[in-house]
Amino acid sequence: MSKLTITSLIYRHLGPFDLTIEAGETVSLSGSSGAGKSLLLRALADIDPHDGEVCLNGQSCQSFPAPEWRRQVALLPAESQWWHDTVGEHFQGSLAPEIWASLGFEGQVKSWSITRLSSGEKQRLAILRLLQNNPKVLLLDEPTANLDPENSQRVENLFLNYQREQGAAILWITHSVEQGRRLGRRHYQLENGRLELLSQPRLFASAS
Repeated sequence: MSKLTITSLIYRHLGPFDLTIEAGETVSLSGSSGAGKSLLLRALADIDPHDGEVCLNGQSCQSFPAPEWRRQVALLPAESQWWHDTVGEHFQGSLAPEIWASLGFEGQVKSWSITRLSSGEKQRLAILRLLQNNPKVLLLDEPTANLDPENSQRVENLFLNYQREQGAAILWITHSVEQGRRLGRRHYQLENGRLELLSQPRLFASAS
């Protein structure tokens, strides 16, 4: 079970922000381009400098070695990076065949060259790469932006199933207000350096 607590967070002169995401809860976030949504996730993942405090289950980010924090509080960026020649070289952990199949892949995908991948395939594989470390918190930057409706649904189902099984906390950035309201127990908008609550708490999306 995982709880992310954000207290007086300031980054790039934005904030301060206070937010708690409970174990098993999805909080969604929208806002115009340039509002600072992606930078917020980078600050929470301790990639970019920030002031204030971010805690996982009451333990401060500063008490973790940076690689360990980023394994437990895992960022899925809007554009994935690939540094080896084949898909399989990017996977050190073990994922069950049904996890690969849930996003439309079979076993031979590990031998594929990165150069043959479409943007949508890269997005889905980046999601699997993220989950191989069993993170406790998922920071998701538009995870379905490059996907068709069928694959978008697959991704939503995968994340919500993972959340049910692991009790993960999720912060999900989306440009779709409909998706944000549907998936998030709370849906916020980030504009002019402020977080505005757009929808009131309801039953956890992960429990539906």
